[in-house]
Amino acid sequence: MIFLFVKWEYFIKESWDWIVDRPASETYNLVMAKSVIRESRSQSIEDYLKAIYELTLTEDRASTNALAEYLEIAPASVTGMLQKLAESAPPLLNYRKHRGAVLTTQGRKVALETIRHHRLLELFLVQILGYEWHEVHEEADLLEHMISERFEEKIAEALGDPEHDPHGDPIPRADLTIPESAQTLLSGLRVGDKGVVKRVRDTFPELLEYLYEQGLVPGAEFLVSEISEIDSNLHIDISGNDHKIVLGPRASNQVYVEIQD
Repeated sequence: MIFLFVKWEYFIKESWDWIVDRPASETYNLVMAKSVIRESRSQSIEDYLKAIYELTLTEDRASTNALAEYLEIAPASVTGMLQKLAESAPPLLNYRKHRGAVLTTQGRKVALETIRHHRLLELFLVQILGYEWHEVHEEADLLEHMISERFEEKIAEALGDPEHDPHGDPIPRADLTIPESAQTLLSGLRVGDKGVVKRVRDTFPELLEYLYEQGLVPGAEFLVSEISEIDSNLHIDISGNDHKIVLGPRASNQVYVEIQD
């Protein structure tokens, strides 16, 4: 316990020294926003912002019900938090009753910074500490809220400034721009389509473990040999594998691919 306390004090000092030594223009408003967040509810706030970012990748706004389902929280609690974040200084999101929420520029910066922490940590856990790719999501969820910006820089430097995490998801760069990534879902393919797996969403550890065992991981080549008419299950031949695997829509909607001629 004493060791953990000393290490935590060290990280706080390192973070503060880094901020003080930087020109004011480089600390930008993200530090101001995070000063509000560095309290007992910081993890909850960052989780909300990250969830809204993820949901608004496919929708204009994140609805209260969608956020409640994503975060596994009661809708009434979600509404209260959205109102709080909309009224913060600076506002981290815009919220309209019955219309949902969308991040402000400030809120988007915090969300992307949190995602950068998360995905760098996932890669660090796999490459340096030897975790399996299905084991790292929950660990990174806990650690992403605790590391300093200096510690983030050191991880990125040690890993060679990577652009993708172990699952193929893009890691926001230090300037919070996003590397290109595949956008074609496996579920949208037709019989006879060939492709390469580019990324797999990491929200279902059981699915990740299964796909890893079957060899359907980033870089794997495959062929869609059959689609069931009744349930839309995909029958997939994986290069180098001697048997087919069958994936339902829930699973195939988590896999992004690049189609080959």
